[in-house]
Amino acid sequence: MISRLTLTLALLASSGGFAMAQSAPVAAVPAAIVADGLPPIPQELVSATTPYLQARHANFLGWNPADRSMLIKTRFGGTDQVHTVAKPDADRRQLSFEAEPILAAALSPAGDALVVQKDVGGDEFYQLYLLVDGRPRLITDGKSRNWFGAWSPDGKQIGYASSRRNGADMDLYVVDPRDPKTDRLVAKVTGGGWNVADFSADGKKALVLNRMSINEAMVYELDLASGAMVPLTDPKAKASFVDPHYAHDGSVWLTSDKDSDFLRLGRLDAKTKTFVPVSKEARWDVSDFALSPDGSFSVYAINEAGVSRVRMLDLTSGAVRNIDGLPAGVIPYSIGAAIQISPWGEIGLSMSSAKVAGDAFSIDAKTLKVTQWTHSETGGLDPAKNVEPRLVEIKSFDGETVSGFLYQPDPAKFPGKRPLIVDIHGGPEGQTRPDFLGGNNYLVNELGVALFFPNVRGSSGYGKRFVNLDNGPFKREDSVKDIGAFLDALTKEPALDADRFAVNGVSYGGYMCYASATHYSPRLKGANCYVAISNFVTFLENTQSYRRDLRRVEYGDERDPKQRVQLMKISPLTSVDKITIPLLVATGGTDPRVPASEADQMIAAVRAKGGEAWHLLAKNDGHVFRKKENADYYFWSSIMFWRKTLLGEGGQ
Repeated sequence: MISRLTLTLALLASSGGFAMAQSAPVAAVPAAIVADGLPPIPQELVSATTPYLQARHANFLGWNPADRSMLIKTRFGGTDQVHTVAKPDADRRQLSFEAEPILAAALSPAGDALVVQKDVGGDEFYQLYLLVDGRPRLITDGKSRNWFGAWSPDGKQIGYASSRRNGADMDLYVVDPRDPKTDRLVAKVTGGGWNVADFSADGKKALVLNRMSINEAMVYELDLASGAMVPLTDPKAKASFVDPHYAHDGSVWLTSDKDSDFLRLGRLDAKTKTFVPVSKEARWDVSDFALSPDGSFSVYAINEAGVSRVRMLDLTSGAVRNIDGLPAGVIPYSIGAAIQISPWGEIGLSMSSAKVAGDAFSIDAKTLKVTQWTHSETGGLDPAKNVEPRLVEIKSFDGETVSGFLYQPDPAKFPGKRPLIVDIHGGPEGQTRPDFLGGNNYLVNELGVALFFPNVRGSSGYGKRFVNLDNGPFKREDSVKDIGAFLDALTKEPALDADRFAVNGVSYGGYMCYASATHYSPRLKGANCYVAISNFVTFLENTQSYRRDLRRVEYGDERDPKQRVQLMKISPLTSVDKITIPLLVATGGTDPRVPASEADQMIAAVRAKGGEAWHLLAKNDGHVFRKKENADYYFWSSIMFWRKTLLGEGGQ
């Protein structure tokens, strides 16, 4: 008679279960992740990378005048939540406790009410809530897309924009967040780029910004009683106006590229509707600014080749002083003012860099002394050991200067020529800046993989001429040619192995990732394309209606027959037969910007041609993964992909 043990062993061996039983342990797949064609994630990889995935950040959100504490956003568990810090180096006290990440939060001027903005599952149909005793009370309708604008000076109402009327136009509303029944529509508008920017001192008027594109915006003054709007800028100006605010004396300050290639800080002349620049820098954008409550000074930041340089401007004398003592890094993007000046004159902001994960700082307005309020954890790793990037500038195919940041592994630890990943930002008007790499530090520090972050034509930060160089379908592939020029230049770098190059990209950078795979497959080993556009026509037809017109300005109009033909021609899906390298495609199931169908059609087309495509879908996440378990699993999948394609380690 055959024993039960013998039979069990025979069954295991015949089914492959014996080998499975002896194999190394693997990580569990998160419940919302669909991993199609991906290998399992070894537990050893999870353990090796865990410290690199534990870094946190502290994004400054504002001051609390009630107790002079600082409001910040930082990760707790798997999502970003709101915290308060009583004083420098004090413990962070958590205020929100949501499963979904908090995108934005704003305290009332008196510090007695806190409004937060969040969505569900990354769908970007944001709702506004009043946070009471750690629990959110819904202010908005719970259905449409809503975007916080500003608090009134008396703290009795907020202004915001909402798509609730028709799903496309962002109309303007005001409400006392303590009583949602006071919610009222103030102005119906046309377009998805509207919002309330600031309230007048008496609360009777508001500044309104209508952003038509990165190149064009209009500023209006809105009468909150009648709903009448008066334009403060000339509609014929065809210029960008950003972040308008009332000053102490009622004048309107903002940044603009009117009569300049770069954004300058200045004020509007109410009578002539002209922009009067005040900042004197001949080059680089003013990226952020704040006005002191007493009207004596302004603090502003220059985006100098990607690095934030902070300065103080005396509004009486015009004297400018540099603020030293901050990390040589970047002021992170913020919903709301990234720099804020408290009623008592203290300046608050956040900074991050290659060696700073992201922390909150204050600046004394008189002495300009910098004080670090938070010291964010970096998983027990010493951030001082992280690699600083090197700025690389080259001439592209047509003589245009383009640049990017190169992170190279330590040659003492990794001698010889190293593999390279070219990582392309989204936007397309985005800009890669010398920021904290997070988990990607594992690639550089532990695997010896170099990373290059290009700013191709069309990137912001280099002037409006440069940002317009890729506009429309007929100039679109010029930016792809920039990638070819970078590949040419980086091939000549003595420490890089030209036989082991690959591309990575997110959103529009995902399109660039696909496009690079169609144009340069013979020069690449793999392409990791994240929430990526595969077909411009289907993308424009399926992206959410509130943002469609904004994207048509940039990419082209699929309703125009000539442009439609060109959009189809340059779409990677049209040239999928030219992709001869493996793909990793990651997408969010609730993505309102680049729908999951963009990934589905690319995966199907590549596989139909016999190509290799790994597909990772996060069913409960949107445009980039904001839930940590999803982001981590995608990171591990990416490492597996690079191990196979760049390092020749295993595979499926």
